[in-house]
Amino acid sequence: MRRPLFIAAFALAAVLAVTPVSAAQRSSLAAPPQPHFWLTVLHNNDGESRLINAGDGPLADYGGIARFKTLVDRLKFEATAGLEAETRPGKDGVVMLSSGDNFLAGPQLNASLTKGVPYYDSIGLDLVGYDAMAIGNHEFDFGPDVLANFVSGFASGTPFVSANLGFSLEPGLQALVDQGRIVKSTVVKERGELIGIVGATTPLLPAISSPRRVTVDPNVAGIVQGEIDALETKGVDKIILISHLQNAQEDLALVPQLSGLDVVIAGGGDEMLANPGDLLVPGDVLNPSLPYPLTATNADGATVPVITTSGDYKYVGKLVVGFDKAGNVVDIDEDVSGPLRVSGVAPDAVLPDPVVQSQVVDPVAAYVAALAANVIGQSQVALEGRRGPTPPGVRTAETNLGNLLSDALLWQGQQLAGNFGVTPPNVALQNGGGIRNNSLIPAGSITELTTFAIAPFANFVSVVPNIPPAQFKEILENAVSRIPLADGRFAQVAGFSFTYDASAQAQVVDNAGNVLTPGFRVKDVELDDGTQIVMNGLLVPGAPAVSIATNDFSARGGDQWPFRGAPFTTIGVTYQQALSNFIQGPLAGLITAADYAEGGEGRITRLN
Repeated sequence: MRRPLFIAAFALAAVLAVTPVSAAQRSSLAAPPQPHFWLTVLHNNDGESRLINAGDGPLADYGGIARFKTLVDRLKFEATAGLEAETRPGKDGVVMLSSGDNFLAGPQLNASLTKGVPYYDSIGLDLVGYDAMAIGNHEFDFGPDVLANFVSGFASGTPFVSANLGFSLEPGLQALVDQGRIVKSTVVKERGELIGIVGATTPLLPAISSPRRVTVDPNVAGIVQGEIDALETKGVDKIILISHLQNAQEDLALVPQLSGLDVVIAGGGDEMLANPGDLLVPGDVLNPSLPYPLTATNADGATVPVITTSGDYKYVGKLVVGFDKAGNVVDIDEDVSGPLRVSGVAPDAVLPDPVVQSQVVDPVAAYVAALAANVIGQSQVALEGRRGPTPPGVRTAETNLGNLLSDALLWQGQQLAGNFGVTPPNVALQNGGGIRNNSLIPAGSITELTTFAIAPFANFVSVVPNIPPAQFKEILENAVSRIPLADGRFAQVAGFSFTYDASAQAQVVDNAGNVLTPGFRVKDVELDDGTQIVMNGLLVPGAPAVSIATNDFSARGGDQWPFRGAPFTTIGVTYQQALSNFIQGPLAGLITAADYAEGGEGRITRLN
């Protein structure tokens, strides 16, 4: 049923109690505010280059940007043709918005990078037809130049929106700012009504992606409020925030700090907001504590709906809100609001859009099929690449896949360090967040596609020489500082083993790697040659410096690893290439159960 959001019953009763009024006046006062304009807000987030479908097996019949386009077109038509408006007075409009992470490293994006501008992701999203798109953290994973290419591929000129990012030091992106392609806010006009769209990006951006010289203002509330105020000065009285702050909880905490805000679309958390009766994609589960929409109260005392969708083009979110003539949200049509799954099966099946299918999905699928056909090795054992926290995954504990990738970094670094005039590494660190397959890879064939699924980013193997033992311990403290959370900073390791106490004080660092609170979790660190670096939580006198093989994202201080600007050298091979080379080279195409046993081999031991 439709839900009126603002009914001043108490105030009305007080007025009636002290002021004589006529029956006609009482009837007028008792009437709740009536919607003057109904806006259908269609939205998604975290599409993350899942262009073909939502996944393998039963998920193959769900998602996919071609089906997504068909469903969006149908919903736009229904909203503008008045097919839902028979029982609700007022005029109708529609907007289509994304709250970020519009592409992600992996085999499907690699098809785009191989093809060149316009990327397949740009073509598909442009054909869907967005009124505005937020900028997420993954848009910077390949650096600002790839983001500039992605935006440039939109022939329609769709605006990309973020109020708290600065681009003046990145010429490619600043050129798009100058062209009005990247903006702090934008205005959409529907049926004569002005809708303001403000964007925001997580302040964690420098720690979790590669924005290079893009600046990030952490004062999200202040920056967004400034944009809202500017829009209201121009006569815009309906304001939507499309944000990528990493989860809906961040947005729920932000809303009370803002005045004039009407609707929030969150991104980055992949929360499954749904209500009883909503059709869900197989594997997604209704959580009664996450209804669609969530709500928060803004600084004006108004109730603000906060919405998001699970990613991978599995759902189109749909919120139908009623505004009064003053631009206040006074109603939500709950009968037609909620997540609508992108399905290829009854009872809600839609056919793929033929243009998107032919121009995007088919060539991407052909590229991925070629990777899948190239077998580079065999594994005798299942390789654990799930994120965790349960069962133990690459972001919470040692796994055999983590060991395999770390060994590849160490081997590749030792092979090529001399060519670049750098000290060969004797240890390796791989951040758990860079292991992306999020699955248990079964024993059997390992293909080139498998290596891209594991290691999809454009991260290059790098060597960081001469790291003092005290700083090495600080780096390990950071790696275990977020346990028990499944955080991307958790390290898979090679060349040494260590133990840590999960109940001890956790380290806290800032984005520059400065230690704000020292950590006391790391108890013992021993190199493979028997050299002790740490014993009983204390540095061993005379412990040597180490040379670390890692990826350039981590070497630059990604995930807040406290390298603090230590010089490093990239050696011309991505971590995906290192993994492929290692399997085909020293492993001779065979990953054995003896070398990579399930559960690991004791490189990382957690106490308590």
